[in-house]
Amino acid sequence: MKIYTQIIGNTASPHWAEATQSIEKEYIDLDHWSAQKSRLVATGSLGNTYAISLDRGRRLSDGDIIYYSAEEGRAVVIRISLDEVMVATLDPERMGSVERLLTSAVELGHALGNQHWPAVVRGAQVFVPMSIDRKVMESVMKSHPIEGLEYEFRPGSEIIPYLSPHELRLLFGGSTEQCYHNHNHSHNEHHHTHSHHKVHAHGKD
Repeated sequence: MKIYTQIIGNTASPHWAEATQSIEKEYIDLDHWSAQKSRLVATGSLGNTYAISLDRGRRLSDGDIIYYSAEEGRAVVIRISLDEVMVATLDPERMGSVERLLTSAVELGHALGNQHWPAVVRGAQVFVPMSIDRKVMESVMKSHPIEGLEYEFRPGSEIIPYLSPHELRLLFGGSTEQCYHNHNHSHNEHHHTHSHHKVHAHGKD
């Protein structure tokens, strides 16, 4: 069995979007667990089996191309399905003081803890996986107005480049394999679009 070890490109880049537009594409559909692996065997949408073994520091991203042949008119593309993630951000500039910032941070931790929602903290942002329906999560957040807090829901595939494998496992579960994302990977060419629904939670006066 042939082993695919390279990411040729990504369909999010204009060049590869055009190159693969009119050719046959076989998709390898992966869930959010498998997306964290650097080595796996998967079956494509046309029934072919692919063994993938990436170098250390590489991880599959949505739209990655592991095989392309203009002569054959064929490409093999990774398609990743990840749950959404709620991204909560505390804006220090809106706080005005360290005391207010700490108060809002404690209130946010209390609100998340009451729901037993797992969370990953990175800088001023808190990442929370979609463990329940989005409307329910929005209702919970609206019932806990926190000063200086903004939150939005983003596709999980957009979150992958910004977090470590350990943090991603906390959000999505799955593989314990240690592999680190290469920020020079073609994922940097992606056009990330933030959600969709951005909500401002205004604090009490």
